[in-house]
Amino acid sequence: MIHHGFVRVAAACPELRVADCEYNVARILAQVRQAQAETVGILVFPELCITGYTCADLFQQPTLLRSSLLALKQLAEATTTQFSGVIVVGLPIQVDDQLFNCACVLHQGRILGIIPKSFLPNYKEFYEQRWFAPAANAHSRFMTIAGDEIPFGTDLLFPAEGIDGLTIGVEICEDLWTPIPPSSLQAQAGATLLLNLSASNEVIGKANYRRQLVVNQSGRCLAAYVYSSCGVCESTTDVVFGGHCLIAENGVLLAESRRFQRTGHLTIADIDIDRLRTDRLRMNSFGDGALYRSQQRESRKITWLPSGPPPSLPLRRFIDAHPFVPSGTSELSERCEEIFSTQVAGLAKRLETIGKPAVAIGISGGLDSTLALLVTCKTFDLLEIPRPRIQALTMPGFGTTNRTRENALALMRQLGVSSREIDIRSMCLAEMRALGHRPFGISLEGLSVKELTERLRVLPAENRHDLVFENIQARMRTSLLMNTAFVVGTGDVSELALGWCTYNADHMSMYNPNVSIPKTLVKFLVEWVARHEFEGEVRTTLLDIVDTIISPELLPTDVQGQITQSTESSIGPYELHDFYLYHFLRFGASPEKILFLSTQATFSRSYSFEELRRWLQVFLRRFFMSQFKRSCLPDGPKVGSISLSPRGDWRMPSDATAAAWLAWAKEVNPS
Repeated sequence: MIHHGFVRVAAACPELRVADCEYNVARILAQVRQAQAETVGILVFPELCITGYTCADLFQQPTLLRSSLLALKQLAEATTTQFSGVIVVGLPIQVDDQLFNCACVLHQGRILGIIPKSFLPNYKEFYEQRWFAPAANAHSRFMTIAGDEIPFGTDLLFPAEGIDGLTIGVEICEDLWTPIPPSSLQAQAGATLLLNLSASNEVIGKANYRRQLVVNQSGRCLAAYVYSSCGVCESTTDVVFGGHCLIAENGVLLAESRRFQRTGHLTIADIDIDRLRTDRLRMNSFGDGALYRSQQRESRKITWLPSGPPPSLPLRRFIDAHPFVPSGTSELSERCEEIFSTQVAGLAKRLETIGKPAVAIGISGGLDSTLALLVTCKTFDLLEIPRPRIQALTMPGFGTTNRTRENALALMRQLGVSSREIDIRSMCLAEMRALGHRPFGISLEGLSVKELTERLRVLPAENRHDLVFENIQARMRTSLLMNTAFVVGTGDVSELALGWCTYNADHMSMYNPNVSIPKTLVKFLVEWVARHEFEGEVRTTLLDIVDTIISPELLPTDVQGQITQSTESSIGPYELHDFYLYHFLRFGASPEKILFLSTQATFSRSYSFEELRRWLQVFLRRFFMSQFKRSCLPDGPKVGSISLSPRGDWRMPSDATAAAWLAWAKEVNPS
């Protein structure tokens, strides 16, 4: 029933006939069989679906009540062979000489429990108090059906045996619309999957409000919320029903039905129970609900044993291959503006605090420095500081290409900042000589910069490895920047995660506006700015930067002067590493779950399972090995849900080992 922490749920909206219980059960069972074929584990039907919601005074007819109980027994018996999971249906139940609007939880032929509706609407078109009593009026905690004693009350929860974190709570329609819904109390008591049986009619604007209620309640409760409402067959007199079904998870809408369908339908999604448990574990305020707990008695827990196959693949939910990149044109502009505004606000505050000094920034012609320069320009405009006080330096070295150098010079000129070009090769050569270093085994005695450059260009590919050679260039650039002015950093969070930065070089600055921006988002932002904020020469330059191979340009170019050091060829595709980073940090996903999720996502190209595994192992090794670099980061704004600041979201010992994570990544098989 559960696979990699996912459980498949469905909200059902069957065709009904008001007051015809036999017909209704037949339609319900048809959807039960359909759900079983879809490997659904938990299936929710609308409020009073066995009788129909709009029976009005017929609810007080003994014939209808007898028919509904007989139908319930028939349905319970059928679940023994026709459905392996949990079914929740609605019907009127007579207890303590009162009639209650109830939800009945069924599993494998058993009635696990019955939950009465707490809040009865009695305004406008609703008149429920004419027929039903609120849950608070009940005296009994059990009732008898067909000789079986059944738990009865609003204090019932239904944890699954053998599945950590899967506990069901149930409420009914109006309960959700109150200031403190029963589901809030259920979530505080441990429910992670909240179910709502509803009969909510349609009027203009109500669907949007209903959607907000469901999504927001799932977010407040750090839970999944499945909402099923009755369809057009219930429409009568002055009310019309649309069959609105919704499934949300921790503030995100996963699935939604089309309203006003003339036939029965299922709305299906896969809920990530592991993700919910992780969020609750991290959000300590969630467990501090003493006020809520004081308002409810101790919950009674009725366990059930899951059976049946796990959810069939592919998953019935969207797995975003690029979780950091905004999707959908409606939110695109707003999201980009929000990201830039956050970066600008952070940098502006720092500059105001220290007296609005001139700043230094290194411009390589690559993505990160381009984004940082754009943010810096916008910050200076906001603070009404002339852009020439931005001292931009481009510092070509042995691996710099004409393309990146020309783009760096063009961008600085086009944005109106002060620009300088400092060729660092002679300084690096002097430092290597002082250290007695022989780059790539080459003796430096008597060699000029030009001669060394020519010899480096013809090096065989297998000999292009020299960490000292790379680090000297990176640290030389930072030294020049530090001695110029207040340094604005440029590195991104993906590089920090992988340790793809030189300690005390591009790793260091006085303030870094990019520090929590992943590489995939950096690329997206620069392209978005190019297409929406600029035109002419600036747009052309920015788009060419977007299309340039990502490289630190620290290793020699080839004989044609082209880049030989591709970052993604060395450490793997950034789209994979950002995907791994997101699920590892945001949700604490295990290696085997990350691999499973990566098989369900659509990346820019296809990757074999072994490729996915190999790059995940690279990610894990580099992530653990590089914590010492992250333990001493300069300040920078947290922009999204992921941050590696040692003062904020991520505090990890620098000497922790990745052994356990790597072992799991090695053992997992394709599934």
